[in-house]
Amino acid sequence: MTLADTAARTASTQQAVQQAVPLGGPSLPQQRRLVTSIPGPKSLALTARKNRAVSAGVGVTLPVYAVAAGGAVIVDVDGNSLIDLGSGIAVTGVGNSAPALVCAVTEQLAQFTHTCFSVVPYDSYIDVAEALNRLTPGDHDKRSALFNSGAEAVENAVKIARHFTGKQAVVAFDHAYHGRTNLTMGLTAKNQPYKNGFGPFAAEIYRVPTSYPLRDGGLTGVEAAHRTISQIEKQIGADNLAAVIIEPIQGEGGFIVPAAGFLPTLVDWCRAHNVVFIADEVQTGFARTGDMFACDHEAIVPDLICTAKGIAGGLPLSAVTGRAEIMDAPQGGGLGGTYGGNPLACAAALATIATYENENLVARARHIGAIIGAQLGAIDDPRVGEVRGRGAMMALELIDPATGEPDAALTARVLASAHAQGVLLLGCGTYGNVIRLLPPLSITDALLIEALDVLAEVLAAS
Repeated sequence: MTLADTAARTASTQQAVQQAVPLGGPSLPQQRRLVTSIPGPKSLALTARKNRAVSAGVGVTLPVYAVAAGGAVIVDVDGNSLIDLGSGIAVTGVGNSAPALVCAVTEQLAQFTHTCFSVVPYDSYIDVAEALNRLTPGDHDKRSALFNSGAEAVENAVKIARHFTGKQAVVAFDHAYHGRTNLTMGLTAKNQPYKNGFGPFAAEIYRVPTSYPLRDGGLTGVEAAHRTISQIEKQIGADNLAAVIIEPIQGEGGFIVPAAGFLPTLVDWCRAHNVVFIADEVQTGFARTGDMFACDHEAIVPDLICTAKGIAGGLPLSAVTGRAEIMDAPQGGGLGGTYGGNPLACAAALATIATYENENLVARARHIGAIIGAQLGAIDDPRVGEVRGRGAMMALELIDPATGEPDAALTARVLASAHAQGVLLLGCGTYGNVIRLLPPLSITDALLIEALDVLAEVLAAS
């Protein structure tokens, strides 16, 4: 395709969108509207082009092609308006194209797009670091470093912990997900599709059991923690262990909420043995769970906390924030990267953080969680093994009621039917049997309830 062909296609698409809907932002009508089947003919044509141009290794959950998004809806190239219960995997917590974010990024774009903070720094990077130091759990002296993706933040947290402790081993957990780079694949538990065929992985990574109340046979959180600690002490040894890394609520692994006491017991053990406790809050962070951070629920204070996703409303940014003595341990130049803390992303982050605080989105997330819990809890279906989560991070685990075993096939049918009805839902779970709900915190009650009604209807029909 020539440059002229590309320009013509782009102009044609933009004209079609302008005729159908406003271009994104809060002005976009917050409604579900289906004008074609899902996917429609224009999306099918784009899928054919994708298959010829894009690596088959890049998967797509729902092959409709977005031309506008705002609040909690996505409009596709065929003019369908879908309810978004995925938020780009917990990224657009403040809603797509939030006004404050758009203004901040536009203003920054006119000033400069890049200098590399490690070459010529700028104050917005410092502003973001100061905000993270203020917001993250604990009132101790903190430092932050900015990166691009959640996986990059996790990699750097491990680097920092190893440098600080002088030890090498790292413990991760069953059902964990930490990213797709080599080190983070090693930390991630699920083989398919994240790890299969991509090894060998980084060394000195060890896996231990987590707290999974639905499948733990009645273990309390403290008992599950002692089971984990016993395995660490027997198989690794605290003298060799640099860090324990865990998602306070496991994301890709199935939105697994550990039993009360599990995380505090692990933190106490780490403190007593010079082991850095790393909280991976890439998916749970920034009001998602009804607290600013999921660690806040049990008042645990991690040594290092990794954030990304919801931090900047859709622009690529991540961070590691932690105790000053740990964060300052690496030598100058040991942390950084060309694009880490890009000025556009920093502007977006500052506007996004202000929106969380000014609009009290922590309370909004709790309200959303109450609606989801009530709606899903009212479903009388033995195939629903558990409704769980916190705030606007909720999930439905589907099982075979005769055996209690995970039912991935049912989950796939429900997701496909919901998509066909114009509700974007995501699956997850080690066993592929969990439906996760991650609505933007800007979603209206009416739109949320409509989407949940669709979910209940397609489950009953599946």
